[in-house]
Order: sequence, then structure tokens, then C-alpha cells
Amino acid sequence: MKILYGIQATGNGHISRSRVMAKYFKERNIEVTYLLSGREKEKLFDMEVFGDYLYRRGLTFVTHQGKINHWRTIKANNIIQFVNDIRTLNVQQYDLVITDFEPITAWAAKLSGVNSLAIGHQYAFGENTPIAGENVVASGILKYFAPAKQSLGLHWARYNDNVLPPIIDVTLTRSSHSGPVLVYLPFEDQQAVTKMLNLVEGHQFVQYAQELTDDVRANVRTHTTSYQGFKQDLKRAQAVICNSGFELNSECIHLGIPILTKPIAGQMEQESNALALEQLGYGKAVNTLTSDIIEDWLIQLPSQTANTFPDVAQLIIRWLSDKNNELSIEEFTAQVWQQ
Repeated sequence: MKILYGIQATGNGHISRSRVMAKYFKERNIEVTYLLSGREKEKLFDMEVFGDYLYRRGLTFVTHQGKINHWRTIKANNIIQFVNDIRTLNVQQYDLVITDFEPITAWAAKLSGVNSLAIGHQYAFGENTPIAGENVVASGILKYFAPAKQSLGLHWARYNDNVLPPIIDVTLTRSSHSGPVLVYLPFEDQQAVTKMLNLVEGHQFVQYAQELTDDVRANVRTHTTSYQGFKQDLKRAQAVICNSGFELNSECIHLGIPILTKPIAGQMEQESNALALEQLGYGKAVNTLTSDIIEDWLIQLPSQTANTFPDVAQLIIRWLSDKNNELSIEEFTAQVWQQ
């Protein structure tokens, strides 16, 4: 089987779960070419697992101080180049195109009639999924941004028949030695975040963002984004403060780490994730972060039980590569949830 795998690189969540998929594809000697879009190529890091990957500019959104900036988003995207990238991408050589909300591979497969499968959190938004901040534009993006013939959604509960548990690195285990509170708010003003954390006395923090440098500022240790360093700090974190993206929150649920989350304002997916976290009892969601809110939450820090997820990535690849497999998506997802 020869696969083209498209990865939306705007956030690190799509890349993080694709790393897990890539590991199992390699173990099974399945030929996979990866294509990433949605972020400047020079800002991608720790990409060795994807080998000689393809890159396209793609589409992305721009935030300012924790909110989507619609004007900057329009200016940042080149629609003519995007359409040309779809038209010129040769997908006929592949048996299957997989898209993790990556639009160029998705639309190239659709227009060429090549078999396609979507795998990602965005494909879990059906009629039973908790939704907040819904509007016509957001609903249209979920439906048309990166379509595929079939889809496997990922979420923390089986809200719909095509939904699986999250894809995470199940080898992650929580350290017996508790460390500082991990802070990952990549869409916020990082200097403002550091100053806010400095006001929370009696607590130590480690803050990650791409634009930060490795430094110590009073009770805050800052780091530029690093895959291995981040995972080590996550395993020993006594708590996590983050935006409401899917992947990091999934890892926290798996490890049993208390979550304080702030969704990006105007981003339906994140606002819906925040709602689901609260409904399922996995975290506390707030629309605004202040030093007082953080301090009060840490004083009454809830104890969180680990909710261990199965090795979904390995199960998907077994399902895809089994030539005698006759399980439908609905039957396959039901079987996984039983684990």
C-alpha cells in the first residue's frame, strides 16, 4: 500500500498525533509520503520521523492576544497559490490519501477520484458532539476545509458512530516526582503570560512557546518549543494550563493531570472542546486567564484520575493494512471503544 498523508501544521496537535502514526507505519514497512502545510517551513521542528516530507504553504488562521484576527487571517493566506497547489499535486500514484485536516491533499484526492480517509478531531463534530460558538463560517470550515470519502473522528467520548478515542503516545507515563505547573498558551502574548505567572506566588511554572528563549524569570522557567523537552515536563507536571486544543488535553486526560484551559475566542473547535472537558469532568474552562484565577485554581487543585486510552494509532494501521478486513467504520470504532 502506498499512502500520501497530509498534516495540518497550524497547531502542534496534528503533528503530534501524526508522529505516532508515522512510527507504526514505519514498523509495518508501509510506504508513506507526508505533506505538511499551514505553517512556515522554517518554524517546523523535530521532523525526522517524517523523512523527506513534502511542504506546501496551505491555509492557516492568525491570532492576536488569544483571539482569531480575521483581517490578518485573510492577508496571510494566498488563495491563488492554494488552488494551484491542489491542481498540481499528483495523487494518482497513491493507493490512499489520508488527511489530518490538511486541505491540499484532501481536495487533490477528491478532484482526482483517489480513495481518501480523514483522521482527526475535526471529523468528530456530528449531531451528538458538544458544540459551542457555532456559526455558519465555522460549520462550513469543518465540512468543506478538508473533506474525504470516509472519516474517523477523534474525541474523548463516542459521540457519533465514526468517532475513536484520541491518538496519543500511549508510552507516556506520569513521573512519580511532581514538577512545576506546565503552561502552554501558544496563541497568547507570551510576555503577558510570563508577567501574569510571576504574580502567582508560591508556585513554580514552566512556560513553552516558539518565540520564547530558554531562561528563568523569577518563578517561571521559559523554553522555546521542543518536542522531547516538552514531553518530559508534561510527565512530571503537577497541573497544566493551556488553550483548548485537542492533543495536549488528551495527553493530560490519559495521564490524569488537572487541566485549566482557555479556548481561543472565536474558534468553534476550541470553545467546543472547553465545553466537552467541563461536561466530562476532565478540566476547568475559563474565558479569561488572570493571576487570581490561576492562584484560586491551584489552591483548590482537583485530583484527577488517569483515563488511559488504547493504542488507537496501532489499531487504525492494523485495520487499514488487513487485506481480509471487512469491518465497517462503525464496527471498527465500536470494537476500539470496547477496549
